[in-house]
Amino acid sequence: MTTTGENPDAGRAAAGGVRIRVGGVRDVPVVLALFDAAVRWLVAQGRTGQWGTEPFSTRPERVRQAHGWAAGGGLRIAEVGGEVAGAIVLGDAPSYAPPATEPELYVQAFVTDRERRGQGVGAALLERACAETVARGLRVLRLDCWGGGDRALVRYYERAGFTPTERFLVGAWEGQVLERRFPGPGPAA
Repeated sequence: MTTTGENPDAGRAAAGGVRIRVGGVRDVPVVLALFDAAVRWLVAQGRTGQWGTEPFSTRPERVRQAHGWAAGGGLRIAEVGGEVAGAIVLGDAPSYAPPATEPELYVQAFVTDRERRGQGVGAALLERACAETVARGLRVLRLDCWGGGDRALVRYYERAGFTPTERFLVGAWEGQVLERRFPGPGPAA
């Protein structure tokens, strides 16, 4: 998938040739396409509990959400060879998340191109989130994910250095909060 326009805000290349840049409103169509492809893959795997069965691009609330991510300043786009390979959104915790006990950065959304699996795209995006957490003088990066089914997603984040904390429900949707801590300023752990 390719994004349009110049990349004046292109970031440094991470391991494996993954480049992370600040995203914006022009990236909304490609971010929605990434989520649509992820939903198709999840449905094909019988994993409909995470994001349902309908493409994000056909759901007005998801389209509005993607525009909010893009306008909020926390959208980061991963590119490999000039093609969009993933996205992460950093910002405040959503209202449904259990409250933090100290200042934090929160991963509001995270998706990678399944065709780029094993190329380090997800790892590069998560490391960018970690670096931004530390650069802001914060000690905690939190995120949430679908905690249902076989909990494979929870294990993915554990392998990436996150520790599960609270579980929660949004209606019937099972969520799991995970955190990654860093040394530095802030209250002692």
